[in-house]
Amino acid sequence: MLYQQLKSLPEGDLSRIRANLVRQETLHQIAMDLGLPACLRLGEGETRSGGQKRPSILADAVEAVIGAVYLDGGFDVAQRLVQQLYRNVDINPQMQAIGKDAKTELQEWLQARKMKLPVYSVVAVLGAAHQQNFDVECNIEALQLVQRGLGGSRRAAEQSAAAAMLQLIKSKALS
Repeated sequence: MLYQQLKSLPEGDLSRIRANLVRQETLHQIAMDLGLPACLRLGEGETRSGGQKRPSILADAVEAVIGAVYLDGGFDVAQRLVQQLYRNVDINPQMQAIGKDAKTELQEWLQARKMKLPVYSVVAVLGAAHQQNFDVECNIEALQLVQRGLGGSRRAAEQSAAAAMLQLIKSKALS
């Protein structure tokens, strides 16, 4: 779909736009448009904590639906479904600018300077099983810098730690 609509763009820009299309916010909106929250069967704790409205769960559910259609009907059927799901999403070259999240930006910054990628590690998991918060550390060994971030998922905490690292790098004028 991307290549058909934006074939003049370089591969890196298409990758960023693709990342935009499969990010949690986009998939969450698709789930809401489908009325997916009403179709979910969740555990008691997840239901009590509002899991049917949680963007990460709804994004995962959209991916699961696409995967199930692929397994049941094959590639062509899944492709038609994806095209239908994205019919109301405006796919355009400007999507690349907002598609760069903190982890991607940090990775590209390090790669441009021929440095190793950061290492992310979970320092702690806080809270009850149905309402966990993750404390993640982002370590850039070459710069001897460590930053931490919190989030409702490991991925969100990694993004938070990467954003903190970018802010630190920019404040130290290491760019």
